[in-house]
Amino acid sequence: MEAEDRFVAVLRDASAALDAEEVDYLLMGGVGSAAVGRPRWTHDIDFFVRPEDAHRVLKTLARAGFTTEETYPDWLFKAFKDDVMVDIIFRSAGGILLDDEMLSRAGKGVFKGQPVRLIAPEDLIVIKAVVNDEHIPRHWYDALGLISFCDIDWDYLVRRAQQFGARRILSLLLYAQSNDLIVPSGPVKELFDAIYAE
Repeated sequence: MEAEDRFVAVLRDASAALDAEEVDYLLMGGVGSAAVGRPRWTHDIDFFVRPEDAHRVLKTLARAGFTTEETYPDWLFKAFKDDVMVDIIFRSAGGILLDDEMLSRAGKGVFKGQPVRLIAPEDLIVIKAVVNDEHIPRHWYDALGLISFCDIDWDYLVRRAQQFGARRILSLLLYAQSNDLIVPSGPVKELFDAIYAE
């Protein structure tokens, strides 16, 4: 089986296992970015789950034939099948957790022909901007791709940014404008004022 076919089969198996258990989850990371933003390949599958569901997810995937490990007990577990890695993220950078509002804004999408349950682009932009670092610059460019390709709810983006990463999002939006991406001035001004108001 080709690597891409294996990847999609593992994505299908993991999603089906979590759906059968009625676990709250959203796909983020490279799958989320590629499904609605800039096309790119990814080598792992990132499920975002509630902290209280993390062990349940690990057990569910183990029953579905995955090898599992409690990699970092404070934020990340991993599962493996057919040489494909699945990240079970239950605390993203900046202390971001899966919450009811994220779930209510989730969307359906398709990745390589596989239906997927996706985190909203605004939430993914915030996460990508907050987690971005020197050794993982793709997150910054994924966020720019989401701004380019998605119909953004700017009010929601600003509100989430104020909760988790206002300076990072302000920097991202200014950079996006400098590259001629369509970013309204209102969200930029609102974030600037929230950060620097005396």
